[in-house]
Amino acid sequence: MEGKNQTSITELILLGFTDLSKLQTLLFVAFLAMYVLTLLGNIGIVTLIRIDPQLHTPMYLFISNLSFVDICYSSTVTPRALANFIVEKKSMSLIGCAIQFFSLGLLASAESFLLSVMAYDRYTAICNPLLYTSVMTQKVCIQLIGTAYIISLTYSLVETGNIFSMSFCGCNEINHFYCDPLPLLKLSCSDTFLNEIIMQTFASIVITLNTVAIFLSYFYIISAILKIRSATGRQKAFSTCASHFITVVLFFGTLVFMYAFPSSHSSLNKNRFISIVYTMVIPMVNPMIYSLRNNDVKQALKKLVDKKWNS
Repeated sequence: MEGKNQTSITELILLGFTDLSKLQTLLFVAFLAMYVLTLLGNIGIVTLIRIDPQLHTPMYLFISNLSFVDICYSSTVTPRALANFIVEKKSMSLIGCAIQFFSLGLLASAESFLLSVMAYDRYTAICNPLLYTSVMTQKVCIQLIGTAYIISLTYSLVETGNIFSMSFCGCNEINHFYCDPLPLLKLSCSDTFLNEIIMQTFASIVITLNTVAIFLSYFYIISAILKIRSATGRQKAFSTCASHFITVVLFFGTLVFMYAFPSSHSSLNKNRFISIVYTMVIPMVNPMIYSLRNNDVKQALKKLVDKKWNS
């Protein structure tokens, strides 16, 4: 025990992409560009929804929360990753790693639950249009969003406690650009079998619950749309779900690929590059998806630009 205590880790070295020395400048520029676009796009969406009364509907309330989560999600990872390209010492305290790990778990889970809530919103709007305003009241919307955050907070607390209850000693280098669970498990000098089971179980529960909720919502949505006789009506109904569906496929596709399989069957190098997709790329493209494919958002943006131009 004395020997183990002497070699206990108090800080971690995030290697990031040091093995790709020839691509350091290119990666820095790419990460910076994605982060700037993420902030501009998501802050723009939140601001536009807030100032335009026509966008004060349940759907856009959920979209603004999704944009807020994307801002926080990207900001938890990207600034640190950018700094590691510049600073010589790429260390992070174990406490700092735990805070980052907790924040990422909370935000990733919140995004998945928000996508489920948005699927339910689209189900109600298309399958029960006459009852939509009485069902999706402001109080109900706030309760749904609050529940998503509370469940996510509980999930992240459990996962963080599970991972950081392990002992870390010996080598303190992580072949990643943030504190991801898979390299942390590799770093532990404890028996990680139970920790891996707990991590996989809770992650699978969150992914499965949200996937089932979204699948059932879209099953009834598609069934209702196919019953619409007018081709124009069907097209309009499909267009209201297209943006959400694309976001769901991108987000859950990467999560399932990362965490649905045991870590022993995953390559850390492969996971490192896939992580770029859901920590940087998805938060960047979400506002583009919701603005470029959404007529209400485009009209609100056009109206704002015309107002500024005329003034």
